[in-house]
Amino acid sequence: MKIESLRIGQRVQHPQYGTGTVRGLAPVAAQIQFDDGNERTVAPESAGLEAAEPQAAVSGLNLPLKQFVEQTLEAAIAQLGLQKPDSVVEQLGLRWHGGKAVLHPADVALQTKEVPLEVFFHKIVMVRNNLRVLEQKINAHEKLSDGEKVEMQQYITRCYGSLTTFNVLFKEKEDQF
Repeated sequence: MKIESLRIGQRVQHPQYGTGTVRGLAPVAAQIQFDDGNERTVAPESAGLEAAEPQAAVSGLNLPLKQFVEQTLEAAIAQLGLQKPDSVVEQLGLRWHGGKAVLHPADVALQTKEVPLEVFFHKIVMVRNNLRVLEQKINAHEKLSDGEKVEMQQYITRCYGSLTTFNVLFKEKEDQF
């Protein structure tokens, strides 16, 4: 493995020392923290060093696949305006944390369904986020007439209206429907 293909934080495999993480790079050697706790300076080409994880090469960029995928996903999530589940739960009112929604069927022979409020709340917020994306796509659609856009917007507005029932779950008023 050539020194140029190594990146700090990359996982590597050494034939004698096992797996480790690249901690530093010099012109001809790499400082590697091995899983056995020892840090060693290794010349990658002569030592038979290999990547210990899949690699991705994109437009001349060579870095660990995990890092590439994480960075790509973070950028995609930000671009789509989506939220991580933890950030959604932060919007849930404190009095609801640890609570559950309980659905009792009219037929006593059927089982009751319990859903943690954090899960239920996350699903409600995702419906809201998906409605927002749908609204943007309708407004930006080239082939829809203004009348068709207004008609579809009315349905979205009705959906938002139906979701106001769940405003009680939100911590902050500005996050509500």
